[in-house]
Amino acid sequence: MSTPKKKQTSKSLPSKAKSSRSDSDRRLRQADRLARVMRIMQLLLSRGRWNATDIAAEQECSERTIYRDMQVLQLAGIPVEFDQEDRCYRVRQDFRFPSVNLTEEEALGQITAAAIAKSPGLDINPGAKIVTQKLAASSKNDIAQLLADAGHLISVFDLKLADHSKHRDIIRTIQTGLIKGKQIAGIYQSPYQASEAKLQLHPYRLCLVKQAWYLIARPISEDLPRTYRVARFKLLRTLETLAKVPEKFDLKEYFGNAWAVYRGKQSYDVEILFSGEAAVTVTEGTWHHTQKIQKNKDGSIVMTFKVDGLNEIVRWILGWGSNAKVIQPVQLREMILLQLQDSLQAYNAESSSEK
Repeated sequence: MSTPKKKQTSKSLPSKAKSSRSDSDRRLRQADRLARVMRIMQLLLSRGRWNATDIAAEQECSERTIYRDMQVLQLAGIPVEFDQEDRCYRVRQDFRFPSVNLTEEEALGQITAAAIAKSPGLDINPGAKIVTQKLAASSKNDIAQLLADAGHLISVFDLKLADHSKHRDIIRTIQTGLIKGKQIAGIYQSPYQASEAKLQLHPYRLCLVKQAWYLIARPISEDLPRTYRVARFKLLRTLETLAKVPEKFDLKEYFGNAWAVYRGKQSYDVEILFSGEAAVTVTEGTWHHTQKIQKNKDGSIVMTFKVDGLNEIVRWILGWGSNAKVIQPVQLREMILLQLQDSLQAYNAESSSEK
């Protein structure tokens, strides 16, 4: 009499597919843990003060996980010790990985770039901060200390930039399309158009101009590129289709003598008289690459520019109030006068309604 065969279940005899998935999951977990351990090591070597609570918050995991990762580092021969005086973990001072030969100037440049990159408004990505930590972990004592000190002392505040905090994914999509040479597609809302526009673009450049990020790209249905403000994209994705970007595209040539980002068709010689009260302040900055300054005996100055289009420079001149007077061109004087008349009418109307 034959014995009935035992029914095979997934628990008693895993299938080859299930085994393969388990191996894959295990390798992914191991890779994730190794990456986390390496990040912890970079933090410990970066000269900051890191206890288990701070490291866990940085790595977005539990303190118990951090303690296990510390044991991994010790088993790997990396001398991790707890500094009782500073109440933080340290790697023994005489232990060093092969060092990166940064100069002080290069170190200061890196930490300054990291400070700018993380400032509100830019929202590029966290890469600069991570690179700084890696450099500190692999640099000589004096440079590692310089990076740590400068990180606390150099900050960037109130850049007066457009808020890009809600558009990080858009910026990353543009960066990906540019680097991989792929087309991008999405929805764009311009304040000068009644409805949203669906766009498919060949991306040329991503650039920060004045107060915002802009994308220079060519619509697939047109022959010339256009300028798009990144914050106005509602959706954006990278396509698999290759982008066509001219090898000799020159960003400076594209912008020409535009005051900011939108280049007009006609070029103007602009001449503005600034009062002595404003002269010191206005000469502290370079407002345009064509600017020239003539000082007068009474302390006033005449500033000249060669500008392609006048719409953008109007707002800048109005910001100086009565301290700025347009000498030429006549068209610019008329545009300024019209803006002032509209403002005066608005204030008069408001005063009348309050009576």
